[in-house]
Amino acid sequence: MTSGLIDLDRLQADIESDRARYAAAQPFPHIVLDDVLTDAAFDECVREFPATDDSFWRGYLHVNETKYSNTAPDTWGPTLAGVAKEFCGPDFIAWLEQITGIQGLMPDWSMDGGGLHQTLRGGHLNIHADFSTHHVHQNWARRVNILLYLNEEWRDEWGGHLELWDKAMTAKQGTVTPKGNRMLVFTTSLDSFHGHPDPLTCPPGMARRSLALYFFTEEESAVRKSTNYRARPEDGAKKVAIWADRNVVAAYDVVKRRLGISDERVQQVLGWVARRRRSG
Repeated sequence: MTSGLIDLDRLQADIESDRARYAAAQPFPHIVLDDVLTDAAFDECVREFPATDDSFWRGYLHVNETKYSNTAPDTWGPTLAGVAKEFCGPDFIAWLEQITGIQGLMPDWSMDGGGLHQTLRGGHLNIHADFSTHHVHQNWARRVNILLYLNEEWRDEWGGHLELWDKAMTAKQGTVTPKGNRMLVFTTSLDSFHGHPDPLTCPPGMARRSLALYFFTEEESAVRKSTNYRARPEDGAKKVAIWADRNVVAAYDVVKRRLGISDERVQQVLGWVARRRRSG
């Protein structure tokens, strides 16, 4: 098995031990792998990654998250788009099914909730379990997430470590540093809680950067749940705001599904809600 951009030969070489590590990982099945892209591909992805002020970024700006996404691969550089295509290709999906033990995985080139992500200084993403079905193909159950970090440099003191929490939200059981060319793969469930809730302290003009892709299986009756944001025990007074914002997001998620409202329109409304909260 060979690949031009993803080092699938190396990934396949450790498949047996990685499959065991994935299944045994706590608090939910996952694995962290480094040097996933070839060195040349990673360097080119870093070079092609859109600038922080690129016009194609769309903001998710509300209480529970302040990040930006670009879900249009036709606006990306050729190497970034090529990496995404390889992740959606049959060779990588075959490896993903072996690692996770989940058969029949389907990629999503529409990037529903995925694509390129950036979080700027001061940004955050509260602990959450992801939405459970595709917004257009509602019989597609979301089963696996991959996050590939595309930071040329990332220092521990800047924060942004992805926290992995137990089902009861009583204890953090793992962290993932967003080191460049590091990939996190994990099984999506109604209680696979993760996030980086503390504001980033990276220098102005820098961003925590990643490529996110989600994989689905087709089900007769997929359980539909919106993103479930949760407070940590130490979040104190913020717990009420996290709960209230979660309900607002859930309401707009229902509207989005039923009326076919675009992500861009929902983001505009959420941005308006955030501005109203700040001005109040």
